[in-house]
Amino acid sequence: MSQYFSIHPVNPQRRLIKQAVEMIKQGALVVYPTDSCYAFGCHLGDKEALERIRRIRQVDEKHNFTLVCRDLSELSNYAYVDNTMFRLLRNYTPGPFTFILRASKEVPRRMQVAKRKTIGLRIPDHPVALDLLEALGEPLMSSTLILPGDETPMTDPEDMRERLVHQVDLIIDGGNCGFEPTTVVNMVDSSYDILRQGKGEFNLS
Repeated sequence: MSQYFSIHPVNPQRRLIKQAVEMIKQGALVVYPTDSCYAFGCHLGDKEALERIRRIRQVDEKHNFTLVCRDLSELSNYAYVDNTMFRLLRNYTPGPFTFILRASKEVPRRMQVAKRKTIGLRIPDHPVALDLLEALGEPLMSSTLILPGDETPMTDPEDMRERLVHQVDLIIDGGNCGFEPTTVVNMVDSSYDILRQGKGEFNLS
């Protein structure tokens, strides 16, 4: 049965953040708020937790997981980013965007899209998510909290508690953060393109 933390969305309680991080380090699968919608999160490279997310969401190995980072310096450790990309990323982070980039050797292979060796990366603009990442000291392996048969991500923490009580280890209630997922931008090739239009407005020109 999952635990349930109610964490203030503007001034997160340090004690609860610390407890959540300790659970993540011990292999917990958590639900947490972001600036676009709620997401599943777990320790980087945790194979068992990753498979749990796949089972809950009913996705296969082609599903692109996201590394949620605390800042650009951390992001550049896990993806190949040139100067032009870096300047563009600086304009759009933190924010509700997921960028598809070529994965570096630091990214576990099981997280990469096999044929292209790519990974989704993002830096959220949400105090709870950022405090979790700061306390953890590394990215969260993450996926949007959308369940099979649903057209939009879940928004109500009480509903999450009811539907996921036996499937995740911790639900962090950070209030309603909307139901729009991130805008996904492919930056693998020189001509960038939007793979999914979500909350963020990205200018391709």
